[in-house]
Amino acid sequence: MDDLRIDPDVVLWSAPASQRPDRPLLVLLHGYGADEHDLFALAPSLPRDFVCAAVRAPLSPPWPAPGHSWYPIEDVVDGELSDRDPARVTAAASSVLTWLDAAAAEAAHIGLLGFSQGASVALQALRLQPERFAFAVNLSGYAAPGALARDAELAARHVPVFWGRGARDEVIPPALVEHTAQWLPAHSDLSGRVYPGLTHSVSEDELADVRVFLDKRLEAL
Repeated sequence: MDDLRIDPDVVLWSAPASQRPDRPLLVLLHGYGADEHDLFALAPSLPRDFVCAAVRAPLSPPWPAPGHSWYPIEDVVDGELSDRDPARVTAAASSVLTWLDAAAAEAAHIGLLGFSQGASVALQALRLQPERFAFAVNLSGYAAPGALARDAELAARHVPVFWGRGARDEVIPPALVEHTAQWLPAHSDLSGRVYPGLTHSVSEDELADVRVFLDKRLEAL
């Protein structure tokens, strides 16, 4: 079985431990083939009231792919995910929850921001523990198919979720985009935008919208 433990020694923090108490935590979850430095580069553009923690995914993609991954995608055929994939996303999300238990057990407010695979893991973590998270940001990711035990509780909580994606994103299979477009409005307080011309990436316009979303979350907290 793959080792899904997150290495706490490689997590990048935007503030030392002495400056983290009583501040909201924003957990950054990178995409397939990247690492903790990827989204941590966005930290200077995000509201400074947040403590950002960029986590490295625990798996390594097959050579010659670089970086790290949250779950395998090597057996994806013609853009279709196997029945095992929702369980893989759940396992990855559980690893994030386990890391949080050790690294941020006393955090009063926690938000999640993920890109691609990391965004899917963020949404799955929100589904596993709806009471734990104040919000989630889904950039170019998707909601994993299938039901989880606490989905109804999540829907009742109306947790704010921002979903941004590119109109020219050809990485996420259309069926998963459609599923997410149906699932998120039914299970969250959804806001977001489709960006014309954007591929599987993050644009300046999208980053500006994320900051507005995060500023509103700070006001709510």
